[in-house]
Amino acid sequence: MSAKQKPLKPSQGSLTQQAYDLIRASILKGDLPLGAALSRRKLAAQLGMSFLPVSEALQRLEGEGLVESRPRVGTRVKVPSAQDIRGHYVVREALESQSARLFAEKASSQERLELQDMAIKLDTMYADPEKDLFETFSFHEHLHRRIAECTGCPALCVAIEKNHILILNWLYNSATHFRDLPPRWHQDLIEALATGEPTAADAKMRHHVRYGMEEVLRRLEASISLDPSRFNTFSRIPAKRA
Repeated sequence: MSAKQKPLKPSQGSLTQQAYDLIRASILKGDLPLGAALSRRKLAAQLGMSFLPVSEALQRLEGEGLVESRPRVGTRVKVPSAQDIRGHYVVREALESQSARLFAEKASSQERLELQDMAIKLDTMYADPEKDLFETFSFHEHLHRRIAECTGCPALCVAIEKNHILILNWLYNSATHFRDLPPRWHQDLIEALATGEPTAADAKMRHHVRYGMEEVLRRLEASISLDPSRFNTFSRIPAKRA
């Protein structure tokens, strides 16, 4: 956590949920970057809570693929390998291409208009260099989640949630500062889904996901080549400011 960051402040809810929400947000914002060490003691002090809820929150985050632990080394924000990223995108492509097909077949006229409006807003957010990336990525996740919700298939939504494909996509985009998208990137995607042609919707979503995978890999590999130590050692979290 950098010197400019504000101390973590718990919100309402159980202590474990508070710890989970705050640590997760710090990871997704990039305040805790890939490879950052996660000291339970220091996090508990920053959050003003005991060791137990922080430990439980980190276990939950590890289950979601945002955190990893190693024997005799400790816990850190997970550093994905190229294989991890490709595997993630294979699963994402399978689930979201099916989501696109079902959306094309089943979404109502009102839902199609809703997603078109969301796509315009999202492309505008990405195009604005002053826009907060956390807010942009949050809305990006919301748009893709809404596509799945509009399919009328709860099991598909559950599969997307269980595989954490939208959260991990957010992590990879945040870690690589991936915001330079082609013009109308999401508008063109939603237009393809709104045509009612499942095959065209499927193809467009596959292209959408594969482009993201290759761009994330390219950016992450470039980052690693510039600073290999960042991904091979545990960085330290500075102590809480007075």
